[in-house]
Amino acid sequence: VLPELYAMQVRAVLEAAADVVEAGGTVEPTLLVPMVASHTELARVRELLVVEAERVLDVRRVRVDYHLGAMIELPRACLRATALAREVDTFALGTNDLTQATWGMSRDDHGRYASVYLRDGVWAASPMMALDTSGVGELVKMAIERGRAGNRGLRVGACGEHAAVPEGVAFFHRLGVDHVSCSPFRVPMARLAAAQAALS
Repeated sequence: VLPELYAMQVRAVLEAAADVVEAGGTVEPTLLVPMVASHTELARVRELLVVEAERVLDVRRVRVDYHLGAMIELPRACLRATALAREVDTFALGTNDLTQATWGMSRDDHGRYASVYLRDGVWAASPMMALDTSGVGELVKMAIERGRAGNRGLRVGACGEHAAVPEGVAFFHRLGVDHVSCSPFRVPMARLAAAQAALS
């Protein structure tokens, strides 16, 4: 409802990318649209992003290869992944928000009952910490399969807490995820887990 915010963010990213190119560097930014729920929504935002990005590059007279992506963070996005993938180059599987939306719980307040659920055997592990492969994982698998059915060249990444733990990395590797992203202090663990998954 405030497209000016997206325009401002795209302008900032492309201005920074143009600075890098003018200084002799290379950069290939990906512009991710968060909380996507429908194809028409994504198509509208995509048009805005492209217009603003091209405006910046025309003014700066540089060429930057940028990509457009959708954050897949809602169950509906997983269900509608085929149509969404036709609008973008990349999916970023946001498993933190997808877990919250799927389980109907907030990361901020689940701690109030998580210890009881774990103690009483309701959960083997908190879904906020260990990827729920039988629930959230099925949605992730669906998003990847349907997304690549709509766009054979679709790149898929995973981000969030689950993208750095060994079980999560192994699961994403089996599904053909191209890359994972995580907070800097988790990068060594994610690299080790990725190497182990590739070897196995």
